[in-house]
Amino acid sequence: MPLTINEIRRAPKVLLHDHLDGGLRPQTIVQLARQQGYGRLPAGDAAGLAEWMTAVAQRGKLELYLEAFQHTVGVMQTRDALIRVAAECAEDLAADGVVYAEVRFAPELHLERDLSLDQVVEAVLEGFRRGSAGQNITVYALLTAMRTAARSLEIAELAVRHRDAGVVGFDIAGAEAGNRPSRHLDAFQYVARENFHITIHAGEGFGLPSIWEAVQWCGADRLGHGVRIIDDIEVPDEGEGHPQLGRLANYVRDRRIPLELCPTSNVQTGAAASIKEHPIGLLREMQFRVTVNTDNRLMSGVSLSSEFHELSEAFGYGWSDIEWLTINAMKSAFAPFDERLWIINTVIKPGFAQLRAGHIA
Repeated sequence: MPLTINEIRRAPKVLLHDHLDGGLRPQTIVQLARQQGYGRLPAGDAAGLAEWMTAVAQRGKLELYLEAFQHTVGVMQTRDALIRVAAECAEDLAADGVVYAEVRFAPELHLERDLSLDQVVEAVLEGFRRGSAGQNITVYALLTAMRTAARSLEIAELAVRHRDAGVVGFDIAGAEAGNRPSRHLDAFQYVARENFHITIHAGEGFGLPSIWEAVQWCGADRLGHGVRIIDDIEVPDEGEGHPQLGRLANYVRDRRIPLELCPTSNVQTGAAASIKEHPIGLLREMQFRVTVNTDNRLMSGVSLSSEFHELSEAFGYGWSDIEWLTINAMKSAFAPFDERLWIINTVIKPGFAQLRAGHIA
């Protein structure tokens, strides 16, 4: 029998690609806007705002998809707002059955009301601590630099400075086309010298050159999205042989470089035609290090459970597939090895064993 979304919600899940400013509760945005005098919201009530946000995301291009963030970022400019948003993020993920999450945000976007970069990071980390207290979830932060700006080295240094307080890696994000990751090479080299972790948005809004630079120039440990690696795989017509991997696709698979795939978001930004046609099906079959993620829960109107449910319906995935994808994600996390192993052996594997037993019964 196919899995229901309620069954999947009970599964212990791992999330590696989730944007803090893409997952606010609509009611929180409305309340914060009123408190702060932010008067540019496109709708004044939570339902209308949620409808607008998801409608904006449907326009088939990454640059258009990103427009909605001006409003979420607009109300995330004070310490109290950042703490609240981060705490609610942790609570919402825990309620969805996520047991480990790395949530990313760009500190440079939250300075309009005179917070320093360090104060922004400290507020978000405090929110994660509050929201995860007493919950069966661990939440870490990834610090993102905007690839269209020139503060990447400063953000990389910020990430390393807070590595012992809950920041586990460094990222760049923003419009890919015309903004090559190698422009930020000094930041990536600094992070590597500090024995720290790198994930790079690549292969979403732009193709193979972005992935190649992220991996071969910038030393990415993981690829944020990476869905366009499919462009380096020649898929024959049905019944006419096996898929042929190009040199870059072979390298990514051989080196087990994780792909932070976000199926619904990939469809909305035009990187995939539909969930059923999403490259995750083929990449899973070919044993790439595939992981499933939400990207922006508000704009895309998703949860991690709903993403797995969509994949279950599209590809017939059962518990063994979801467990495989979940363990992939935990293996690929930036938490220390001992912590990753502990979560796999004491949380994920027993959790799925219990679900399988209950499903059979």
